[in-house]
Amino acid sequence: MGQQQLLLIVLGVIIVGIAIAVGISMFKSNAQSSNRDQVINDLNNLAAKAQQYYRKPTAMAGGGQSFGGFSLSPADSSDANGVYWATATQPTAYTTYPGTTGGVIGTVGTALDSLYIVGLGTEVGNDGNATHKTEAVIKVTQNGATTTVLN
Repeated sequence: MGQQQLLLIVLGVIIVGIAIAVGISMFKSNAQSSNRDQVINDLNNLAAKAQQYYRKPTAMAGGGQSFGGFSLSPADSSDANGVYWATATQPTAYTTYPGTTGGVIGTVGTALDSLYIVGLGTEVGNDGNATHKTEAVIKVTQNGATTTVLN
């Protein structure tokens, strides 16, 4: 083989290697984005359940114009997209899932006019730290919900 042919083979191997690296990077980015979107979708569904609870009279096992007593069912607390819990206080980024510390999962105990539902995904978040997963929170009020991506 001539030098030109060897050079073309080496150049071809380098180009294929770069293409594979770019493909892997795109796949990881798509997985993160997809997980974040799925967590936000789940949070919107849970917010609708919380608003339904708020509007339902206490005689019908509702909140009677309060989010106090709202809880997530075991089926709502976890799925393939991540884990979820309700809280009365606004969380910050990198919160710890209360299920790992023995806390009460998904129950709001006092009379409230708003609540927060936190979603912790399964993929690495925006910061790239493997221990910080995708995280979003939704603030639920009687008239609406506002979603914030924490990581």
